[in-house]
Amino acid sequence: MFEVIVVQKRHEAEGVCSFELCRGDGQPLPAFTAGAHIDVRVSVDITRQYSLCNSPLERDRYLIGVLHEAMSRGGSRGMHERIGVGDRLSISAPKNHFPLTTGARKSILLGGGIGITPVLAMAFQLAHEGAEFELHYCVRDPRRAAFLQLIAASGFADNLYMHFDTGERHQLLDLNHVLAEPRADTHLYVCGPNGFMDYVINTAHGLGWPIEQIHREYFAASSVVHDVDQAFEVELAESGLVLEVPTDKSVLDVLCASGIELPSSCRQGVCGACMTPVIEGVPDHRDVFMSDKEHALNDQFTPCCSRSKTRRLVLAL
Repeated sequence: MFEVIVVQKRHEAEGVCSFELCRGDGQPLPAFTAGAHIDVRVSVDITRQYSLCNSPLERDRYLIGVLHEAMSRGGSRGMHERIGVGDRLSISAPKNHFPLTTGARKSILLGGGIGITPVLAMAFQLAHEGAEFELHYCVRDPRRAAFLQLIAASGFADNLYMHFDTGERHQLLDLNHVLAEPRADTHLYVCGPNGFMDYVINTAHGLGWPIEQIHREYFAASSVVHDVDQAFEVELAESGLVLEVPTDKSVLDVLCASGIELPSSCRQGVCGACMTPVIEGVPDHRDVFMSDKEHALNDQFTPCCSRSKTRRLVLAL
């Protein structure tokens, strides 16, 4: 983690603020690639992930957008209500679990609501490369459309297609048209609310898009019913220690209570920070970080939210 200063806080749209972050000493920030995010320490006990939405060519600033979530657990509320210009924040170096595919002939970028943030950085990168792409931005109504001034000044405004739920029929998102030609050299990138993403991904699958050409990043995990959760054991391979995981605790909770610290951040299976190798046993995957193909390997899992289908999991810890 290192320190940055909030040099600008801007109201971008209804419920959305942007934060421009720079180093206090004027030195360049660590480089990032399109689709990357940073961990932001909002308070002593709250760290959240926010996508970088400015051009990856810029080394003097990071730009993030934060939606004030109605059901905030403290992160977005803290950013909106307590963080202002001149405040110092501790952040991580950029990490990227949602990268652009090298060599694609065409890219289709779909951002729903605040999900526009990572695909904006992708648009900047693709425009710089002179690559062919479409940017589809979907929001409920014009009041919720953030970063329009940034897009207008970007040089790729002609690649933008706006879709408002409350708008005229001709401008509504027609996925069957947008995704009509699943070619081998075309890649799809989608980010936004879970329902929006599931709709896009399911439609793409139905139209014959191969899974390896569909790229996604979730901001939150889906709700999970815990009524049928069972207790199970985790064994730490290095020490042989066996720990019981009760129905009301996560593996991460149990490990932390036993003095075994793992990197963690979202605690929802979104960021992948706590990913842990599995030696034996079958995890009950509940994350949205890994793909179905990665889940099927059962060689790693997210202890912050996932559980076990077998009585014991042996972990490479």
